[in-house]
Amino acid sequence: MGLQIYSAKETEWIEGCKRQDSRAQESLYAQYSGKMYALCCRYVPSKMEAEDVLVVAFTKVFERIDQFKAEGSFEGWLRRIVVNESLTYLRRNKNMYLETEIEAVDKNPDFGQLENHLEADDLLRMVGELPTGYRMVFNLYAIDGYTHKEIAEQLEISENTSKSQLSRARVLLKKKLNALEKEVETKKSNGYE
Repeated sequence: MGLQIYSAKETEWIEGCKRQDSRAQESLYAQYSGKMYALCCRYVPSKMEAEDVLVVAFTKVFERIDQFKAEGSFEGWLRRIVVNESLTYLRRNKNMYLETEIEAVDKNPDFGQLENHLEADDLLRMVGELPTGYRMVFNLYAIDGYTHKEIAEQLEISENTSKSQLSRARVLLKKKLNALEKEVETKKSNGYE
């Protein structure tokens, strides 16, 4: 993997953080905290808890900035720390239940034709409503690009459990999408749109 080219500002922030310069740390935080907070919120359902995770993650970033080797994306390196801290928080607080009763999942949902009326917020809300284990695996696999092997290692589960959780998450999301589509169709037929 070759060296990544960074903007002068980003290089300045990284080098400043390595010297523990508080202005550089503030600038780096200001630049990335919004995106990283949104990432925390995908894993940690409580906004207050997500803020706590974000602070701890950035503390670790500043402590470990010397470990960044300037290979690949700095933001990618930062994202990995934030995801890992989110998962650690959930494990530590025993809020992560990776298994959900199979009966809670409708195995044969009605997969009607979906129109593309959904906003990104609707989809993120639906993902956020998934049971914790499903949400974790779905976020890691579908959004953050982890493999089932990496997920299994991160969550201390088997690869088959990861695959099963992803499959069940997709079934629940499709069920939610179908329900939302029916709601939209009902509103249309009643003249609301």
